[in-house]
Amino acid sequence: MLRTVVLVSGGGTNLQALIDALAEGKIRNAGIVKVISSKPGVKALERAEKAGIPGAVVAKKDYDGTEAFNRALIESIDLAEPDLIVLAGFLVVLPEELVKKYENRIINIHPSLIPSFCGVGYYGLKVHEEALKRGVKITGATVHFVDEGCDSGPIILQKAVEVKKGDSPEVLQRRVMEEAEWQILPEAVDLIAAGRVRVSNGKAEVTEIL
Repeated sequence: MLRTVVLVSGGGTNLQALIDALAEGKIRNAGIVKVISSKPGVKALERAEKAGIPGAVVAKKDYDGTEAFNRALIESIDLAEPDLIVLAGFLVVLPEELVKKYENRIINIHPSLIPSFCGVGYYGLKVHEEALKRGVKITGATVHFVDEGCDSGPIILQKAVEVKKGDSPEVLQRRVMEEAEWQILPEAVDLIAAGRVRVSNGKAEVTEIL
């Protein structure tokens, strides 16, 4: 079983998509062994508790500086002995030590078709605001491996979503979640659990089942 730790900071809708996909058998040979939140009292922790998944809080405000917080985060992750770490709306910059330690074992879901509308400052509604401002006709979501950069790791899956006339950032955000994020994040975890994703020459390749 692919031991998976999910990192969250808020409502946990992508976490719920993973929980539902596991329950429905859409993700095979995997399980969520721990949910770690960067904030206390968030909805994501309620979702984890309801699903019987152990939860933990590692909040920056509880530590004396970034270094102490980074150590605590890495320790909390290490305790779960994960095979895969999933960032599901985790609004904290990962320590470089963590990224190196779990190279090609950390994935993130981003609400755009990378390389569009990504990088520093592009998260949450900001992504959709900028997409609408630019007037794009197609947006979407991307699941990618995490490297030392920001939204710059190897791309695993992408799914396009139509931008419709009259969309607000909130309406577009919801459509991207429903039509892309909640579909390709579970799919990516299932592919990884099946051993069908490998990184070669800086690119992620999905292989056929042998």
